[in-house]
Formats: sequence, structure tokens, C-alpha cells
Amino acid sequence: MAYQSEPQSLAQPARIAQQAASRDACLMSGTNTSSVLLFLALAVPAGALADERLWSLLKNGGQVVLIRHTITTPGIGDPPGMRLDDCSTQRNLTDAGRRHARRIGEEFRSRGIAVERVLSSPWCRCLETARLAFGSAETSEALSNLFGRGENRERQVREMRAMVAARPGRGNLVLVTHGSTILALTGVSPDTGEMVILSRGALAGRLSVREN
Repeated sequence: MAYQSEPQSLAQPARIAQQAASRDACLMSGTNTSSVLLFLALAVPAGALADERLWSLLKNGGQVVLIRHTITTPGIGDPPGMRLDDCSTQRNLTDAGRRHARRIGEEFRSRGIAVERVLSSPWCRCLETARLAFGSAETSEALSNLFGRGENRERQVREMRAMVAARPGRGNLVLVTHGSTILALTGVSPDTGEMVILSRGALAGRLSVREN
């Protein structure tokens, strides 16, 4: 899982070496176990701690998880003549995208993350991502692709806000959609397969599951 972490500075390798030397010195001087464990905890990257905070939030349920579909064949938007009722006319997931979608679902299950409902854009790449990850999905027009469809933005954002405001029950609400659609709702432009977590209608953070 990779959280959006701070860029590495040129000084970071020196800090890591200094931390390792200090840790060894603590161990050699007989520092008690609790102090050593505290030091190691402080040395954990901030991104990893942020990841675990978000997973804990999802474990408690009642959150909204926006997921951008996983990686597709190259292109921007959709080919000319695209039809929603014919996946062959659309940009679809690659084999890597399919593996990534499965990995997302596996991560949810391995962590015991309850999913109450899965809604998806009617675009085939979103439906396939949702089904590979979670088994099934309902189609929602509010999650449709907004790229090149600015005339639909106001209506869809209004509908998505109502969707997000209806707090889920014990599980989490998963919305599988497009980068442009997530951007319109949250101001965040996620990578393919990246999750944007909303808690009580507010942005809680971004979370990724790496493909094996």
C-alpha cells in the first residue's frame, strides 16, 4: 500500500544512516526494550502510518471509498463512436489492470474490511474493476465519466454529494468511477486504482494497493 508521502530530500539518506547508528547504539548500551520499540515506531515512514490510519478507519465501517478504475489500454477519454452498451468500442482494462483490481479486493478481504454496497460508473472499465475486486456492482449514472462532458458536471456532482451524504451503515460504500469524476467531487486527481477516502463527507486521505 502506498500513501502519498513527502518527496525524498537529498538529506534523507543521511538521516536514515544516522537513525540506524543511533538504534544500534541503543541496543549495545542495554537500553530497555520499551525504549527500543518506541524508537523503531518513530522510525516508521509517515506514509505507512497514514495508510494504517485509513485502513483502521475503513475497518470501523461507515466510510465512502472512491476508486478510480485500474489501468486501461492507452488513450485519453474514449474512442470515436464509443457506446456504453458495447465494451469493444471503449478503452478497457489491460491484464495488469485486471490483476490490480483483484488485488484491491484481496486486500479488503484480508483486512476484514466490510463493504455494504458497490456502485459503479456504467463504463465497462469501471464495472470490470468493481466486479473483479468485489464480485458485483450496481450501475450509477451519477458516476459517469465527466471527461469531455462538462455539461453534466453540475448535475453529477450534486447527485454524488447526495450519495456521499447518505452515511453507510456498518460497512463501507464503494464508488468505482473515473479520475475526472473524482476530481470534480473532491478536488483530488487520483492515479489508476487509487482510492480517495471520505469520512462524514470530508476528505480523509488517499490510499493505494500495489499490484503484486
